[in-house]
Amino acid sequence: MLQRHARHRQRQIEAQIASLDAAIEALVAEDPHLLRRRDVLASIPGLGLVTAHALLADIPELGTMEEGQTAALAGLAHITRQSGTWRGRSFIQGGRAALRQALYMPAIVAMRFNPDLKRVYDRLTAKGKHAKIAITAIMRKPIILANALLRDNRLWAPKSA
Repeated sequence: MLQRHARHRQRQIEAQIASLDAAIEALVAEDPHLLRRRDVLASIPGLGLVTAHALLADIPELGTMEEGQTAALAGLAHITRQSGTWRGRSFIQGGRAALRQALYMPAIVAMRFNPDLKRVYDRLTAKGKHAKIAITAIMRKPIILANALLRDNRLWAPKSA
């Protein structure tokens, strides 16, 4: 009986998620400006529609900021603790937590399947950086790229050699 209830609840949740996705898609489709911004964000490898919608909702300033501001607003900028000659460890804090959460899974996927970002991750871990620090660096890259692409109003294109 518990398994039947769990399956029923899972179907309910899946239907609610599908309904929300459709509502979000309809809202974005109504506004040509939002639609273009969503298309620019979704063109970045590793950022899907869910992440693009999260970025549109959580950081509407995207495309108008400088690199450091983007990372700080996302809560992914390094903050160094130091006083005089004493130096503590750097950490990230502040920013928008929902944005950090939206960027975490795309960063994990990118670190495994995007060759450029995999090289960055491998280089950082080879230098002795903790895995979480390397993942944070990977999370920072797409948000900075998204800001630059939205500023220039262009889709992502692979680098030509």
